[in-house]
Amino acid sequence: MPEPHPPRRPRRETVTYASAHGAHGAVPGPARRPPAHAPARSEIDEQTTLGHTYVRSLMRSQLRAALTALGALALLVGSLPLLLALPAPEALVWGVLGVGVYPVIWGTAHWYVRRAERNERDFTGLVER
Repeated sequence: MPEPHPPRRPRRETVTYASAHGAHGAVPGPARRPPAHAPARSEIDEQTTLGHTYVRSLMRSQLRAALTALGALALLVGSLPLLLALPAPEALVWGVLGVGVYPVIWGTAHWYVRRAERNERDFTGLVER
């Protein structure tokens, strides 16, 4: 008695964003599978020397941004005693201390946060490729 054939698998169909959302003219074609993990991500996950280099690169760029912001604030705060040692009216001194310093500190902090986010975005783009 002949053995019954196993059931046939259904035909594979490629679903794209356009065809799934009802776009007309979407022609099914061969499916492109993205790699399971991007090469850089797997290097980092496996803690290889190259992955370590990627992470150190991110850390160096974050440290560079932090030291730049710290240096700018140190120059600002370090120059205040010299500036305030000059003969000036008391109202000007209080104006510089109470109002003039904070926009510079805020601007430096804003620059640092944007730079750190850009560094992380660049790193994520490198890893996700």
